[in-house]
Amino acid sequence: MTLSETASGDGERERWQAQLRDSVRSVDQLARALDLTPAELEGARRAEREGLPIAITPYYLSLCDRRDERCPIRLQCVPRIDEAREVPGDLVDPLGEEAHEVAPHLVRRYPDRVLLLVTDRCAVYCRFCTRSRIVGDGGGPVSIDRLEPALQWIAAHPEIRDVIVSGGDPLAMATDRLERVLARVRAIPTVETIRLATRVPVTLPMRVTGELVRALRKYHPIWVMTHFNHPKELTPEAIAACERLVDGGFPVMNQSVLLAGINDDPTTLETLFRGLVRARVRPYYLLQADPVRGTSHLRTPLSRGVAIMERLQGRLTGIALPKLICDTPGGKGKVPLLPDWVVSRRSDEGLTVLRTFRGEEVTYVDPPRGAERDDAPTR
Repeated sequence: MTLSETASGDGERERWQAQLRDSVRSVDQLARALDLTPAELEGARRAEREGLPIAITPYYLSLCDRRDERCPIRLQCVPRIDEAREVPGDLVDPLGEEAHEVAPHLVRRYPDRVLLLVTDRCAVYCRFCTRSRIVGDGGGPVSIDRLEPALQWIAAHPEIRDVIVSGGDPLAMATDRLERVLARVRAIPTVETIRLATRVPVTLPMRVTGELVRALRKYHPIWVMTHFNHPKELTPEAIAACERLVDGGFPVMNQSVLLAGINDDPTTLETLFRGLVRARVRPYYLLQADPVRGTSHLRTPLSRGVAIMERLQGRLTGIALPKLICDTPGGKGKVPLLPDWVVSRRSDEGLTVLRTFRGEEVTYVDPPRGAERDDAPTR
C-alpha cells in the first residue's frame, strides 16, 4: 500500500469513527437536534432509564425532518412513549433465539445455517429492533476467545453450510476485529457461504471504505444482507456504499421491514425497490415486523403486506419484487405470504382458474393423467 493510500485509509477511518463518537445518545442531545413532541420526549426519557437505548449517527439524524414527528426516518430512530405499551402477542424474544442457542452466541433455527452474534453494538438503534433485549447492553464486540465454542460447534457439524454473522451490527466493529472472525469462520472447510447482516450502508455509509472492502474480499464468498426501509435512506452516500460493495464482489441483498406509517403503502415500496435495483441491490425480503415487546405502534396486520404485494405484482419488474415473509414467533421459521391468485380448481379435470394482476381470469390445463414424455426416465 502506498503512502497516499495509507493516508486516505486513515482519513476514511477517522470519518466513520467520528460519526460513532458524535452519535446522539441522550435526551438533551436529541432535543437540541429535533423539535420533540411530548410523546417523543417522554419516550426518550424512558429509553435513557430502561429498554433499548438511544443511538443515532449525525449522518442518519441529518435525514430526519426536524419538525415533522411523522418523518419516516425519525419514526425509525426516535423513541416514543408507545414503546411502554404492551399488547397481546408481544414477545421479548420473538424469534425464539434463546431457545435455539446451541452454543454461546450461536443460534440454529434451520438445518443448514446458523446465526453468529458477534457484537451488541449498532450505529443506530432502530426502535423496532428484534434483538432489543440484548442490543446496546454494554458488552460490545465479542472476543474471538469467547466465540471459540461457537466456532468449534460449527466445525463439528458439517451440515452447516451457511453462517450469518450478525449482532448488533458486525460492520460497526473495527476492521481487524471483524476480519479475525471471518478468517476463523472461513477456515472451517464445510462452511460454503458467509453472510454479513448489516444496516451500516443505511445508517453509516462512510464505514464502507476501500480498506474494509479489501480486507473482507479475502474471505469470499460473502453476501451482504442490508436493510433499507424507505426511499429517503437511498442517499448518494448510501448508494455509493452499496456500489463499493458490489464492485468488490459482494452480492448485496436487501431485507425491508414493513412498518406502519413508514413504508406500508405500494408507492413508497415501489420507489424504494426500484431505487435499490438501480444501485445493484436485490430486494430480497419484505419482512412482517416481528412482534417485539413495545413495537405494536410500528406493526401492520398481515393482510396489509399481502395487499401491497398484490398491488405490486406485475407492475414491478421481477428483480425488484421481494418475497413477503413472516418469521413465525417462537423461532419456527420463515413463512412466505402470497396473495391468492387461484380462483378455482377442478382437480378431476385438471383445470385451474387463475387471476392475473390485471384481474383477468385464465384457465390453466394440466397434462392428461398418465401422460409421459418419450424421454422421461423409467423406474
